[in-house]
Amino acid sequence: MAEKVRVENLYKTFDTFEALNGVSMKADEGEVIVIIGPSGSGKSTFLRCLNMLETPTSGKIFVNGVELTAPGVNINKERRNIGMVFQQFNLFPHLSVKKNIMLSPVDQKVMTKKSAEEKALELLARVGLSDKANSYPQQLSGGQQQRVAIARTLAMNPALILFDEPTSALDPEMIGEVLHVIQALAEHGMTMIIVTHEMNFARDIADKIIVMDNGIIVETGGPDEIFNHPKEERTKQFLSKIL
Repeated sequence: MAEKVRVENLYKTFDTFEALNGVSMKADEGEVIVIIGPSGSGKSTFLRCLNMLETPTSGKIFVNGVELTAPGVNINKERRNIGMVFQQFNLFPHLSVKKNIMLSPVDQKVMTKKSAEEKALELLARVGLSDKANSYPQQLSGGQQQRVAIARTLAMNPALILFDEPTSALDPEMIGEVLHVIQALAEHGMTMIIVTHEMNFARDIADKIIVMDNGIIVETGGPDEIFNHPKEERTKQFLSKIL
């Protein structure tokens, strides 16, 4: 299986605070990796470094075989292949749902307006929101807005999608509808790296789980291994508080 992501010895320091302390990992094509761990453990910083929203202090990041951390790399071009879904939906309030999804492909000249509109409608059907194409974000529930945000990410045909706690801003009854969409992406073979506090979801969807704490990877393994037979004491302590 082709390697999609490789991270080598990644460090990220903010002033004197070491947010990431020598993180290395890899993800193969079609693999779903879920990152768990206590708040402040470096999970979101790691995700933001993966598409260079944060510039690492040192270390190397490869996505699709291209080193994003190399001098002179065209990061905007490479970033088109990396989708990111945030906790907050970041939709433009003055644009309809359909136009929110069309914006990037048209702006970046990846598609014509007509193609982008067709793609937007196709993606809205995929996330179960065909009837909301002409609605505005404020007319939607949080769960619906997050599904639009996922559709917007898919509009650029990314090779990799990063999810930063995609359900943390949602009411409990809306979490399931977003997780269902992410599950469907996994079944279609999308490569994904997901930071989440939803442990049942992590157990169901992950090919591999990474446990982080204090800027390092404490333990890596399959869901059964991590949840039922954790090796590291820190993993056991963390899971005992949340399961």
